[in-house]
Amino acid sequence: MRRARFRRTRRGGAAVVVSALTLTALAACGTSSSGDGGGGSGDGASADPSAPLDPKTKVTLTIDCMPPAAKAAELKEWKEDVAEFNRTYPNVTIDGRSTPGQCLEPPRFTAMLKAKSQPDVFYTYFTDLPQVLDHDGAEDITAYVNDRTVPALKDIDPNVLASLRHDGKLYGLPTSNYTMGLLINRKLFERAGLDPDNPPRTWAQVRAAAKKIAGLGDGIAGFGEYSAGNTGGWHFTAHLYSIGGDIVDASGRRAAFNDELGRQVAANLHAMRWEDDSMGDTQLLKWGDLQKQIATDKLGMFLAAPDDIAYMVQQLGAEYENFGMGPIPGEKNTLAGGNNYMIKKGISPDKIKAAIAWLNFKNLTVGKGQFDWARAKADKLPVGVPQPNFWRGESKRKDDAARLANATMPVANFRTFMDNPVPGKAEPPKAQEIYKVLDNVMSGILTNEDADIDALLDTAEEQVNQVLANR
Repeated sequence: MRRARFRRTRRGGAAVVVSALTLTALAACGTSSSGDGGGGSGDGASADPSAPLDPKTKVTLTIDCMPPAAKAAELKEWKEDVAEFNRTYPNVTIDGRSTPGQCLEPPRFTAMLKAKSQPDVFYTYFTDLPQVLDHDGAEDITAYVNDRTVPALKDIDPNVLASLRHDGKLYGLPTSNYTMGLLINRKLFERAGLDPDNPPRTWAQVRAAAKKIAGLGDGIAGFGEYSAGNTGGWHFTAHLYSIGGDIVDASGRRAAFNDELGRQVAANLHAMRWEDDSMGDTQLLKWGDLQKQIATDKLGMFLAAPDDIAYMVQQLGAEYENFGMGPIPGEKNTLAGGNNYMIKKGISPDKIKAAIAWLNFKNLTVGKGQFDWARAKADKLPVGVPQPNFWRGESKRKDDAARLANATMPVANFRTFMDNPVPGKAEPPKAQEIYKVLDNVMSGILTNEDADIDALLDTAEEQVNQVLANR
């Protein structure tokens, strides 16, 4: 699940997540496009959808998730990007829409889709495609996207693009991606006699390290977990993926977590909480709680996506030097997610072309837009976080070099994470509804020493099967 937190995001509930990778999230800043020259001028119109936008084309695009005024540096860069884009396409008006706080909130997003009031170009998470298609909300842009309209197309991770495809058709373009790993507090690792440059790689090592960190006393927890607001279910999913398990079966119609691997996840967390006393007494935590704990040196480790680091520095006053990352323990699979933009169903071909031209410039060009790392450094924004990084090939080489050259943080602290990539695995169908059910498993094992793990999983399986039956 992905949350809409820092730039990306949603999570936990990821998503996503946020997420993040989150996880919570969604929504729709904006209204349906109006007829302000919206259909495009006849001079610029092209019958060939695969051809790039003609610079003479005159259209206005409404686009959501423009940075709000509170994010002054990000808003400055947005305006700069609009101005630079207009040097090539002077007749395209970018009408950015922003909302205070989170960009995306699920209830508002769903209401927007039902009312068909989404902007021309609207922000979504990787897991949102089924909902968007259910409401006939997005254009099939397959014919419009090629190596002329998106020159770096071949270098975009195909797994990221796959999240935007259905029945062979493409419905959006990515903005960011994430995979989850183990975020650590380097200061607490050193105090506990652990090597911060070598975070735990197995769950047994996590358990041993958590006991040492909790042994420091003063209310410090060794390992933290969520168990509320859909974030518990999101993280149960991440744990299960990490050891090779699944939340749903291959058909997508039946729960698959009530097995030996699911019991292993639950039993390990229950043991850490109650036998080891390494997870702290405060439970029923949701996204934001663990970030505050680790940023104030009260938590040693938790599962996270890399952009949590930037959030904690920018929003919580932490220091980059205090954090490090390794791959998710177990390393079989890691929960992957991210966000993207889709294009409203029914807008004119010229508007579709203009939208793709903007998204290519803003989000899919190395050295430009969101990947202008020299500018980000000058604007005192974070540079060096390992993700988003959906590039491959020459684009990845160039982007990695630019990140390193302009880094505002010690990128070596994330070397273990970057050098040991774990295969990403998408969130399950009906993710948020499933996560809500699995919250009960996580809260049960973390708040009740006498929890019946089999009964918790049996009940959750029955409820998830009902969720899936209603797809």
